[in-house]
Amino acid sequence: MARNPHITILIANLPAERDRRVIRECLTLEAAGFEVTVIAPRGDRSLRVLPGSRNTRLRPYPVKVYGSGVLTFAVEFAWSFLCIAVRLIGEILAGRAHAVQVCNPPDVYWPLALLLRALGRPWVFDHHDLCPEVYASRVGSDGIAREPNRWVTRILVAMEWLTLRTATEVVATNESFKDNAVRRGVRPEKVTVVRNGPAGREITGEPDEVTPADGVLNVVYLGVFGPQDNVEGVVLAAAELARKRGRTGWRMILAGDGESMPSVRRLAAERKVEDVVEFTGWLDGPAVDELLRDAVIAVQPDLPTRMNDLSTMAKTVEYVGRGLPVIAADLTETRRTLGDAGVYVPTGAPEEFAEAIDELLDDPARRQRMRKLGRERFLSLLSWEHQAGPYAAVFQRLLAKRLPPPTTGARIPRQRAGSTEPAPEKQG
Repeated sequence: MARNPHITILIANLPAERDRRVIRECLTLEAAGFEVTVIAPRGDRSLRVLPGSRNTRLRPYPVKVYGSGVLTFAVEFAWSFLCIAVRLIGEILAGRAHAVQVCNPPDVYWPLALLLRALGRPWVFDHHDLCPEVYASRVGSDGIAREPNRWVTRILVAMEWLTLRTATEVVATNESFKDNAVRRGVRPEKVTVVRNGPAGREITGEPDEVTPADGVLNVVYLGVFGPQDNVEGVVLAAAELARKRGRTGWRMILAGDGESMPSVRRLAAERKVEDVVEFTGWLDGPAVDELLRDAVIAVQPDLPTRMNDLSTMAKTVEYVGRGLPVIAADLTETRRTLGDAGVYVPTGAPEEFAEAIDELLDDPARRQRMRKLGRERFLSLLSWEHQAGPYAAVFQRLLAKRLPPPTTGARIPRQRAGSTEPAPEKQG
């Protein structure tokens, strides 16, 4: 039997050691006195405990199928559901899983929510992605114009509704996600906004722009290479920028990995920009920090779709945490995150990004003003230190009867709650 209240976290789309949000959540829960287990796809086979944590257990499962179409996605999610259900039942029988948090995508775990709630155990939905909107954004991402299948869309909307309505409480990554939950019938007081973003401790020193030794100014993209992420647009913007200002004095660095990586590399070769576009692959925590500290501009290439308009990109908060000026399409949640620390282009076309980058590279004074504004927003609003308290409070409220009586002056240690050191195995 677990001595302290135990929380089990379920993930289906990433190994636990690669999900930065979940890592921060686990550390926050540990600091608040909970024990934690994470059930997730297998990543590093040598890991038994989450890197950087005190004793967060990992219960990985093998992934046999990776989805690339509706049918294979369905098979992948069915396999994940089976693996997660078996491991979760094992946790319950072992006297753990006093509360469960599920992270989407996908939105298929609501039958387990019914089971846990029938057992009198809280079920918290951590809403990472708007799955119907993700599906719509991926349709036609191969360059062939087509409309989303209306029956698939209806099923995804129904699954989202069931996922939200069967949860005891919902954790939303921004106000738009909270509004979406309320529209689906969740009471506002049952939704807590917990934003994505690094802790102050993850950023070494006081970020400031420095002149690189080689005189080359780095423009950076950090994140996933997926069909909906429009990393191809960054390569096309680099090609246009090379035409506008030549090939010296600047460099475009693309850090990350994903299913679109082969096509992005091919595009760079076809456009003959391999001399100004650099690929780093997936980076660990310290390497991410070093990359962003050495950059002068960051790019958020996500196009103006409904999904992107309502989503907060984790990479954007990583950027602004280092005070990086960000160039992005004009999106609702992006503006809420960046404020005046962003330069906004109308449609996200490569030519718009190239023009905005060109102008900002020639204006160091403006970059410095934006850097200062970005850091102020991060420190006052966006950092994980501001998210840890509300997040832990959800489980403190739901498991209040299992928690020991609070000692005088007890609180969640802010640095420990936000720390991800030592750095996770892989982060990007």
